[in-house]
Amino acid sequence: MLTRRKFLQATAYTSLTGFISLKLSSCLPHSAPDKKNLPIVISTWDAGIEANKAAWDVLSHNGRALDAVEKGVMVTEASNSCCVGLNGNPDRDGIVTLDASIMDENFNCGGVADLKRIKHPISVARRVMEKTPHVLLVGEGAQQFAVAEGFTLEPEYLSPKATQNYQKWLKKSEYKPVINVENKGDTPIAVPAKMPDGSWNHDTIGMIAMDITGNLSGSCTTSGMAFKMHGRVGDSPIIGAGLYVDNEVGGCAATGQGEDVIRIGGAAIVVEFMRMGLSPRAACKKAIERIASVKKEKAKDIQVAFVALAKDGTVGAYALQKGFTYAVTTNEGAKFFNAHYHLKS
Repeated sequence: MLTRRKFLQATAYTSLTGFISLKLSSCLPHSAPDKKNLPIVISTWDAGIEANKAAWDVLSHNGRALDAVEKGVMVTEASNSCCVGLNGNPDRDGIVTLDASIMDENFNCGGVADLKRIKHPISVARRVMEKTPHVLLVGEGAQQFAVAEGFTLEPEYLSPKATQNYQKWLKKSEYKPVINVENKGDTPIAVPAKMPDGSWNHDTIGMIAMDITGNLSGSCTTSGMAFKMHGRVGDSPIIGAGLYVDNEVGGCAATGQGEDVIRIGGAAIVVEFMRMGLSPRAACKKAIERIASVKKEKAKDIQVAFVALAKDGTVGAYALQKGFTYAVTTNEGAKFFNAHYHLKS
């Protein structure tokens, strides 16, 4: 005889097992991509167009995603950008310091931070991954390792653009990031801050690629926030913050105010949202909403954005503020997108 107690117990059991099944199904990895849609690469900002070309040269010749994301961002590191590489803007003491990280399909990862006088920090990060038992090397130790690995120690210098920007900054020497304000006349405009030469105040090139075999890798490199405190490190070299890859789910790279990406473990949480079944764009959006919730009224003073690539080959991005752009390259060609954003006023 079915008593009331047994009925309630049976109902509770059915509800619990149904809930568990729902949760498990929502955490299954994304389906494998259709190989005719591979390879694919996504990267941050307008610099991503040129970076993607170098990555695509590797991918289109059936190369490994890891090689593609290294070669791709090396283009930006060697450019005249005031945001990435040795031509970047210095810290407040006039010293250029570089951060980078890289991660492959097997959870192997490496990073360098506060690295000086090395042209390609992303390649040093890869050596850290492949030749040491560590994940992150910093400062003098990172430089010492790079030299021991055969990297050239470049002369100390500031590029002409960075020199101009630094001299202008020294007139006021405000020891704080100038973020999301582009001065045109007396009217501040809510877009990521630009320097006198038109380059971004702080920025990163982040890249995620999937090769013809369906394997994922990612990279991230930056000269960090312009005129930062000496010794400051952002999210870019930190696995799980500026970059994260799970080959069963997808990968994510971050850009913008690194402190706030670190605060929520940004790239890793985007991947976890994808693991729960969200699309790349929806996962990036949810992470941005978390940052906005944490920062509250101060969210309007910063910019953060994420790009993501899921295992099924779908891509997406989302930003806190208007103005973030990203590049995607597939067999159908290269495309440039303006990301959707959270703050509308």
